[in-house]
Amino acid sequence: MADRPTPLGRYPQTRLRRNRRDAWSRRLVAESRLSVDDLIWPLFVREGENAIEAVPSMPGVERVSVDRLAERAAEAVEFGIPALAIFPATPPEKKTPDGDEALNPDNLVCSAVRAVKAAGLELGVICDVALDPYTSHGQDGLVREGYVVNDETVEMLCQQALVQAEAGCDVIAPSDMMDGRIGALRVTLDGAGFEHVRLMAYSAKYASVYYGPFRDAVGSASAIGQGDKRTYQMNPANSDEALREVALDLAEGADMVMVKPGMPYLDIVQRVKQRFGVPTYVYQVSGEYAMLKAAGEKGWLDGDGAILEALQGFKRAGADGIFTYAALDVAKRLRSG
Repeated sequence: MADRPTPLGRYPQTRLRRNRRDAWSRRLVAESRLSVDDLIWPLFVREGENAIEAVPSMPGVERVSVDRLAERAAEAVEFGIPALAIFPATPPEKKTPDGDEALNPDNLVCSAVRAVKAAGLELGVICDVALDPYTSHGQDGLVREGYVVNDETVEMLCQQALVQAEAGCDVIAPSDMMDGRIGALRVTLDGAGFEHVRLMAYSAKYASVYYGPFRDAVGSASAIGQGDKRTYQMNPANSDEALREVALDLAEGADMVMVKPGMPYLDIVQRVKQRFGVPTYVYQVSGEYAMLKAAGEKGWLDGDGAILEALQGFKRAGADGIFTYAALDVAKRLRSG
C-alpha cells in the first residue's frame, strides 16, 4: 500500500516506535537482559556474635557477624543469586603494618567461608586478595620506605590465597593491582592442590574516588588518611593500558577479569569484552551504589529504578556478571517481574 500523503508530507514506512508500543513486544526485541544469574552479592563480616551493624555511608548495607552469615547465604540461594563476595571489617587492634592477620586461617574471611560452606548451599564464594583490610596504613601491599613494594607483596598475597582456598573459597579475586600476581597465585594454588580454585583478576582497577564508602565499611578509610593508591591502581585517564593489564592477567592464568569501578568505566568494559571475549565482570562500587541510594532517599530520583538502569547499562556494555550491594533487592524485583 502506498504511503498516504498528509499536510506534513508522507508517513515513514519504518517506524521504530512500533516495537516499543507494548510490554510484550519490548521484551521480544530487548538486545540485552539483566538476570539474577548476573548478580554477585558483596557482604561485610565483622567480629562478635549475633551482631548486625549498619554502614552509615551505604544505605541498606550492614556488617554482620559470622554466625549470621548463613542467613544471608540462604537468602541469596532462595532468590537465585549465584555467588557471594566476602569482605572483612577487621578490628583496628588486629591491623599491623604488614597485615599479618591476612594469613590467619581463623581470620574473619576464612571463618566466614567455612560458615557458608557448612550450610551446604549451592552457592559460590569469592574472596578478595589484598592487604588493605589488614594493614594499619590502609595500603593494599607492604610499604617499604614509603613505597608499596611489588614482589614482596605478591609473596604475601600467595600465602593469603592459600589460607582462603584451604577454608573453601571457590574464587580468589585479587584486587591489589601488583604486577605478576596472577601468575604467582596460579602457580601457588596449583602447587598446593587447588587447581580447581578460579582466579578472577581485578585487571582494570582504577584509582577512583568512588571507593570511599567501602573503605568506611572495612575500616580502612581512617588508616589510609590522606594517602592514595596511584602508584599501583590505574590512572582514570587511561584506556589502552587496561587492555594491556587484561592481556597480561589472561596470559598468567586468569579465568575471569574485572573492571572496577563500573558506571564511569563502561567504555573499558566494552573494549575488554570486544577485544578478548572472556568472562568479564564489573563492580558497581560503593560510591556508585551510595549516591543512587542517597538520591533516592532524598526523593531526587527513583533510586531503585536508577540502580536497575545502571545494572542494565553494564550488561549492554558486555559484562557477564555484576558485583552490586543491591543484589538481593534486585533479585527480588526480577523475580516479581
